[in-house]
Amino acid sequence: MRDLVLGSLWLARWLRQYTPGKKTRSRVMEEEWQVDRARLRTARQQHPDWSYSQFALFLHRSTSWVKKWCRRLRQAAPDDESVLKSLSRRPHHPPPRIAAAAVERILAIRDHPPEGLKRTPGPVAIAYYLHKLEETDPVGCYLPTSSSTIWKILDRHQRILRPIPVAHEPTLLAEPMISWQVDFKDVTTVAPEPDGKRQHGVETLNMVDTGTSILVDNPIRTDFNAETVIDTVAQTFQQVGCPRRVTFDRDPRFVGSAGSTDFPAAWVRFLACLNIQAEICPPQRPDKNGFVERYNRTYEYEGIRQYRPATLDQARQMNQAVRQHYNFERPNQARSCSNQPPRTAFPDLPTLPSLPQVVDPDSWLKAIDGRMYIRRVNAAGTVRVDKYTYYIGREQRGQHVVLRVRATDQQFEVELKDQPFKVLPIKGLQHQLMTFDDYLVFIRRQAVSEWRHYLRKARVYVRLIT
Repeated sequence: MRDLVLGSLWLARWLRQYTPGKKTRSRVMEEEWQVDRARLRTARQQHPDWSYSQFALFLHRSTSWVKKWCRRLRQAAPDDESVLKSLSRRPHHPPPRIAAAAVERILAIRDHPPEGLKRTPGPVAIAYYLHKLEETDPVGCYLPTSSSTIWKILDRHQRILRPIPVAHEPTLLAEPMISWQVDFKDVTTVAPEPDGKRQHGVETLNMVDTGTSILVDNPIRTDFNAETVIDTVAQTFQQVGCPRRVTFDRDPRFVGSAGSTDFPAAWVRFLACLNIQAEICPPQRPDKNGFVERYNRTYEYEGIRQYRPATLDQARQMNQAVRQHYNFERPNQARSCSNQPPRTAFPDLPTLPSLPQVVDPDSWLKAIDGRMYIRRVNAAGTVRVDKYTYYIGREQRGQHVVLRVRATDQQFEVELKDQPFKVLPIKGLQHQLMTFDDYLVFIRRQAVSEWRHYLRKARVYVRLIT
């Protein structure tokens, strides 16, 4: 019971000390300390036979505190009130001034490292050499021993290089509904199918406009792959229209291969044939896709963690509610929105171009005109670009060739040892116009083929590392 009472008294004292402001708290603490010291002096006079532990229990103080103040009280007069006050922590003597000779020697050691030191000495190394040189060549004045003091001297004399502040300029905002950013986001609360073969369960494909921060669309599926991505985005284009530019990361469903250094994937070719510029983010640069990445965080904390859907139907209902709330109700701190919901800040949106009726399935070549691909000729004398094999020659096996795209002629210009070697027609081209529906069927077949090839490579890689 006594421990409980003492604990309550200690808690009350602590609350009294730390509730006021900083200056008021310090003053209150000093007054309480003086009262406790006066009580200790009175208790020593009334109970000279008490031990330090008994005084500590009586005052609710530590034994070390009691020992310290008993010693001070014994050294002072019985009626001396000044002994009850705390001693100042200010140094009694100011630190010695650093003479000009010492400063010159410190700078000399910094500028001309002694004993063949192959680096610029820092404050710690300078302190070592400073006192070592004093033994053979004394300067006759006080030499600093603190590395922080030496650092201040170096900084005062411009020996510490500070980075030049960079004036960051805000990124220019795009025009409304011109540039979109797309990215996948897992709905983690929906468990994947137990017999499913895919790594992801339920995913949403978020599309955010960079000029207005409007969530253009957020379709949700359980089977996103290279084919279904094209099919899903085509539906959005049909409803909303086509932007000028689409930015995305290096997800294999977008770029086909992890490195995205080879031939354009079906998704990239699909955008190019619709006259939409495809921008692929560099590796490890999510800031290049910042608008949709920021929305993904909002979707995670204000959508998934609040609704916690457990089924695909619940996730679809959540997406509709989140899209309505995000676009029309939630204040957005983006520069374009000025703390308003995006659709409130932009009530009137421009009309985007609709999907073309006729598509040239080979027009994507213009986007890679002049691009070069390097390949090593195999034992059969062939190289592989995309999924097609091109014959170079058995005499060139083991050598590397460069294939340069000539979009106007729809050919590869093959270079061997920086010299033109031969010209090869690019395979897989259609050489005729298609209606958009026919083109969509065609490019989906291309995406299926690429996705199967990617999955085969992924399975081989998994077998190798396991």
